[in-house]
Amino acid sequence: MKKALITGITGQDGSYLAEFLLEKKYEIWGIIRRSSSFHTGRIDHLYRDPHEPTALKLVYGDLTDGSDLATILNHIKPDEVYNLGAQSHVRVSFDTPIYTVNVDALGTLRLLEVIRSMEKPPRFYQASSSEMYGKVVETPQTEQTPFCPRSPYACAKAYSFWQTVNYRQAYDLFMCNGILFNHESPRRGETFVTRKITQAATRIKLGLQEKLYLGNLDAKRDWGFAGDYVEAMWLMLQQDKADDYVIATGRTHSVRQFLDEVFGYLEMAWEDYVEIDSRYYRPTEVDFLCGDASKARDVLGWEPRVTFEELARMMTDADMRLARHEKILAEHEGS
Repeated sequence: MKKALITGITGQDGSYLAEFLLEKKYEIWGIIRRSSSFHTGRIDHLYRDPHEPTALKLVYGDLTDGSDLATILNHIKPDEVYNLGAQSHVRVSFDTPIYTVNVDALGTLRLLEVIRSMEKPPRFYQASSSEMYGKVVETPQTEQTPFCPRSPYACAKAYSFWQTVNYRQAYDLFMCNGILFNHESPRRGETFVTRKITQAATRIKLGLQEKLYLGNLDAKRDWGFAGDYVEAMWLMLQQDKADDYVIATGRTHSVRQFLDEVFGYLEMAWEDYVEIDSRYYRPTEVDFLCGDASKARDVLGWEPRVTFEELARMMTDADMRLARHEKILAEHEGS
C-alpha cells in the first residue's frame, strides 16, 4: 500500500486529492496547522476507522518550520508528497507579502531540503499556478511560456517552481510541477471570486443579502473543476520520468460571464445587485489567462470533464442548499 503526505489537506484541492487517493487505497497523512479551532470541514466526511489501513491521518505541522517538517517526513516515510499548502489568495498576498513568501516559497524549499536528505526520497508534486504567467507574452500558455508574475503570490510560486526544477536536475529526484489554471468547486473558499458570486447570488435569491461587491469584471480566466485537476496531480507522479505540466481547460471566460451564468441560472439580472468596489482591484492586474494542456493530454492521458457551465451550476446548487438552511435557521430564531 502506498503512503501519501499532503500539505494543505484541509483546503479545496487537498480534500479532493485525499478523496481520490483513498479510492486508490492509499494511506493518507495530512499536515494541518495548530490553531484554537478546527478547520477540517472539507475532510470530515473522509474519516474512517483509524485502525483501518486506508484511514486518513492528520498531524500538526507548518511549512514555516523546517525541523517540524523533517520530523514528520522521516517518521511517515511517504512514497509521495503533494505540496498544496499555501497562502493562496492573490489579492491578500499584496497585504501579507512576507508571510506569503515564507509559506509559498520558503516552505517549498524547506520540504525539498528534507526530501533531499532522506534515505529513500519520496516522489514530489509542487502546486504551481497559472498566476506565474502574469502579464502573458503568448496565448495560450504552455510549459514553455515565460513567466511574468504580477503579485507576491505569483512571485513566490515562480520561486517554488524553479527550485523544484533545480532539485530535480541537481539531485536526480522525482519532482513535478503542476501549473494549474484556475480550478473551482463548491469547496472553494468564500473570498475567491467564483464562490463569492455563487454564495451571494443564492443568498440574494432568498432575500438574505441585498448587494454583491466585486472588483474587475473583465478579468478572464481558464476555469476548471478542482475534482478533475487532482487526478492530474496523481498521474504526474505515476510516470517513468518526472516533468512539468500545464493543467487547464483551454477555454477562457470573464468574471462578467460567470455572473451571467450564475444569476441567469437563478433567473435574475446580476446588474441589479452587483456594485464595483475599488478595494477588490489588485495593484497589478492579470487580465487574461488561457492554458494549453496538450502535453498533459498526450503524456498523462488527462482531460477535463466538467464544463464551465456545469461548474457554475454545481457551485450554485451547493450554495443554494446552504442558503436555504441559513434561511430556515433565521426563520426559526425569529419565531
